[in-house]
Amino acid sequence: MDSLKLYGVRDIRFEKAEEPIMHSDNDVIVKIKAAGICGSDVSRYRLLGPYIIGMIWGHEFSGEVVAIGKAVTNVSINDRVVGCPVVFDGEDYYYKKGEFNRSDFNNAIGAKRPGAFAEYICLPSQNLVKIPNTLSFDAASLVEPSSVVIHGLYRTSLTVGKSVAIVGAGGTLGLIAIQWAKIFGVGKIIAIDIDDAKLELSKKVGADVVINSLNEDTEKLIAKNTDGLKADLVIEAAGSPITASQVFAYAKKGGEILFLGIPYGDVHVKRYYFEKILRSELTVFGSWSNVSAPFPGKEWSDSVKFFAEHKINTEHIVTHRLPLSKGPEIFKKLMERKELIGKVILHPDEK
Repeated sequence: MDSLKLYGVRDIRFEKAEEPIMHSDNDVIVKIKAAGICGSDVSRYRLLGPYIIGMIWGHEFSGEVVAIGKAVTNVSINDRVVGCPVVFDGEDYYYKKGEFNRSDFNNAIGAKRPGAFAEYICLPSQNLVKIPNTLSFDAASLVEPSSVVIHGLYRTSLTVGKSVAIVGAGGTLGLIAIQWAKIFGVGKIIAIDIDDAKLELSKKVGADVVINSLNEDTEKLIAKNTDGLKADLVIEAAGSPITASQVFAYAKKGGEILFLGIPYGDVHVKRYYFEKILRSELTVFGSWSNVSAPFPGKEWSDSVKFFAEHKINTEHIVTHRLPLSKGPEIFKKLMERKELIGKVILHPDEK
C-alpha cells in the first residue's frame, strides 16, 4: 500500500508499505479516507525526526471499516469512523485509575506503531468512534485536534459569559478553540496571532477581537477589551517558547491559563511574567493528549456530535486537500512559509 514514512529531520518519503494485518480478535482494519497534518508533525519534521526511523507517520484520520476481528461488537464493516490515536503497550497506576492521558504507556500511532499516512491502518476496536453520513471524511479528520482542545477546556472553569484570549488563534487548535468557546457561551473571544491572514480566519470562525502581537501591545489591548480586568481564561495554542512565557500577563487576577501548544524548545520566563502567576494568583493548567474514561472519552463523542451538527466549521480551517503522494512536497512548502497553509488534508485513495 502507499504510505508516507519519516526517516529523519526533513526526510519524509512516499513509499510502499506492507498492508496491516489483525493480531487480535479485537482488532479492526480501516481504509483511510482523510488524514490531517498536525502541527506536532510539522515540528517533528523540522526539528526532531521520528521515534523509529522509517515509521509510517500521521495520527489524525477518518475512514471506513473494511475488516473486524471476531470479538469486535462496537463497529461493523462499512461503518464510517474516526480513530483515536492513543494506544497502550502496558498498564500502570494512571491507566488503572482511568487517567489514560497520564499513563506512561500512552503512545500515539505514527510514533512507535504505524500511523495514518497510509491507505490502511489497524487499531483496537475501542479506538474507533462511528460518525454519521452527514459528516464528511475531511471534516471528521479534524475530530482528533478538536478532542485535544476540548480535553483541555474541560479542565478549566470556563462558563457562560466569561472572556477568553487565545494565543496562536490562527492555527488549527486556535481556530477550533474559538468555536468551542462560542459553544460554551463565552462573552468575549480575543484572538492573538502574528499573521494577519490567520487573524482574518479567526474573525470568520467567531473571534470578537483580533490582535497582531507583532505590531500591537497585546497586554494593553486585552485589558482595554475586558474593562481593564484582562481575560478570565488564556489559552496558549501556539506552542511557541516565546508566547508560552508571555501568556501569564494576559489573564485577570484569579484567572486561568491553559497550555495546549507544545513548545519545542526551552521556555525562558522573564520575572515580569512569572510574578503574574503569584501576584495575580493564577491557576495554570497543563493539558496532554485527548482521552478520558470511559475510553476514549467524552472528548470524542462530544466532538463528533457538534461536528455533525455543524456547530464547528472546518471549511475555514482546511486550506489544502492533496493526494498522499504530495506529502513530501507540502512538508517542504510548510518549511518555506511563502503562502498561507492551514490544515492540510491528505487523501490516500487519490492518485
